[in-house]
Amino acid sequence: MKNKLSFPACPVEITLSLIGNKWKFLIIRDLLVKTKRFSELKRSIGNISQKVLTDNLRQLEAAELINRKVYAEVPPRVEYSLTPLGKTLNPVLQSMAEWGNDYKIRLSK
Repeated sequence: MKNKLSFPACPVEITLSLIGNKWKFLIIRDLLVKTKRFSELKRSIGNISQKVLTDNLRQLEAAELINRKVYAEVPPRVEYSLTPLGKTLNPVLQSMAEWGNDYKIRLSK
């Protein structure tokens, strides 16, 4: 995403437009830990189709939240990692994890 884009007035809406589905959150969660290949992401996320994972990775790359690095090998190797901007989402995911744990504890009593 480069200059001259139009953004919603609400910052929450901007965030949701970039990472507002469960797959993107799970991709970012996994890439916060380490750089991963496509197959590693698919395996760690679980019940996600190849097409949905590919689409979400492309959207995150277009939003400049992840990097896609292709190695000139046979067979080709592709790795995904967070950009410095993508890494700034760490506190957001940590807050969500804390809230989710608290919610689960409160409703389990």
